[in-house]
Amino acid sequence: MASINQNIQSFYTQAAKRDFSRDFLFRVVRTQGVGLPDLTDDDLVYAKTAKLPGRSIQNVEAQYMGLKFNIPGTAVYDSSDSYDIEFYLDASQSDLRSKFEVASREIFNDGVSTGNYATPSVNNLIILSQLNKDLSPVGVYYNLVGAQLRKIGAIDYKMAEGKGDVISVTATMSYHYYVVGGLGEVLQSPLGTN
Repeated sequence: MASINQNIQSFYTQAAKRDFSRDFLFRVVRTQGVGLPDLTDDDLVYAKTAKLPGRSIQNVEAQYMGLKFNIPGTAVYDSSDSYDIEFYLDASQSDLRSKFEVASREIFNDGVSTGNYATPSVNNLIILSQLNKDLSPVGVYYNLVGAQLRKIGAIDYKMAEGKGDVISVTATMSYHYYVVGGLGEVLQSPLGTN
């Protein structure tokens, strides 16, 4: 049996060759569609935290004579009902928070009891990118398809104990699934399924 060459030297060789992804080399590139805030680079630079979402294949169990066989099922997109992006809040609040308010009332406006609460289309996208150290996209873009605003987070002010901390606001979106491809393209996989 061949020896396993996963030692300190092989780690160092690969680390020097391939380097590491860093926690700040990630960007929300664009949001587009009905019920999403129309965010420009001037807004998106205030994005403080976001995640590259996960994807799971559901496990389906089939039993025979007491033995459990694990069969692959359908795909599930982790937290697709609650994808959070946290933003620094600008001092005027008229820009960023107002865009979230407009998008929320575009979906449903309780003042007039109407809105555009149809199923979000494939043109409703949140586009994400991992970056290299030159801030250029690495490989493909991640397109969250059918995205739409679901929640504008509460903003906690501390008039008595506050010391001047920077305030953040969290926007919670939903999406149906994600695909990898070009900027804003909803591409098919080689098998013809998303």
